[in-house]
Amino acid sequence: MDYILKSKRLGFRPWTQEDLPLLRRLNQDPQIMEHFPGALDEEVVQFFYKRLQDSFTTKGYCYFVVDLLETGECIGMIGLMDQDYESEFTPSVDIGWRIVPEHWRKGLASEGAKAMLEQAQDLFKTEEIYAFATRANTGSIKVMERIGMSFAGSFDHPKLLDYPNLKTCVAYRWKAQESK
Repeated sequence: MDYILKSKRLGFRPWTQEDLPLLRRLNQDPQIMEHFPGALDEEVVQFFYKRLQDSFTTKGYCYFVVDLLETGECIGMIGLMDQDYESEFTPSVDIGWRIVPEHWRKGLASEGAKAMLEQAQDLFKTEEIYAFATRANTGSIKVMERIGMSFAGSFDHPKLLDYPNLKTCVAYRWKAQESK
């Protein structure tokens, strides 16, 4: 398999049609979507797939499929995407991750996100990256801290204003020159 990037245990690659079942699961599984307004229907999953494809084609990055190198199993997505909703932290490049629950708490999100940050400047010419999570998403916040991101502030996410338990989000930032 040709990978865009590898870490010790993970390979990162672009999405293919064969990966649509994984993308559906990552956007419809109640455990994975706990900190989102709800599961995405098929039309929105297809739109997201197109957005991932378009980002990879135009920018060279997206939330990549991540495979376990040892087995080839597709376990989630980790990568970069442009965010342009209105906030003090956007427009910006965002790092994000979703891992299937049976592979949670194994350090895979941290390992993959760290590898992505370490290569972001060289591979994607990206000097500053943000990560966003609901305040209640302590798992993702711990990943942000583990990979060396710094707290940048809190904000009410404009796409979550109708969801009082989700709307307050935190932003963490990584800058290439600060990580060297």
